[in-house]
Amino acid sequence: MTVSEAAVSADVDTALGDLQTHLNLIFARTRTLWRESAARIDPELQVGGYKLLAFIDRAGSASAHELAERFEMDKSVISRHVRMLEELGLLASRADARDGRLRVLTATPSACAALAELRSDHASRLRTVVAELTPDEIEAASKVFRLLAEV
Repeated sequence: MTVSEAAVSADVDTALGDLQTHLNLIFARTRTLWRESAARIDPELQVGGYKLLAFIDRAGSASAHELAERFEMDKSVISRHVRMLEELGLLASRADARDGRLRVLTATPSACAALAELRSDHASRLRTVVAELTPDEIEAASKVFRLLAEV
């Protein structure tokens, strides 16, 4: 390895270390945002339940089996969250039309409205944060996050 290649390698290592530090900060902020968002919907809503509810709302519906696979959670944990979401009036359950043994879960209208308000607030915050970036810079950042999500 030449001196020039070693310098480039050291620069890359430094940049990657900086990226990891900022990703850790983003993850910590995301966990805080999930807690705040769950509490805005209902003070008793747990973060896990919030994430399931948000997914169901975006997907339109889901089964407990789909949720367990998607979130890599034990079915008993999913069942507890679903039960709590139903008790809070945030989730409705009906029999699957093709297989009556399965339950189809959907967000209630009040949950959908609360989630839409949260998403609007989150989008507004994000717009403010990235206001100084060009569309090309936003696309580059998006590409980095997409690649990281595929790891």
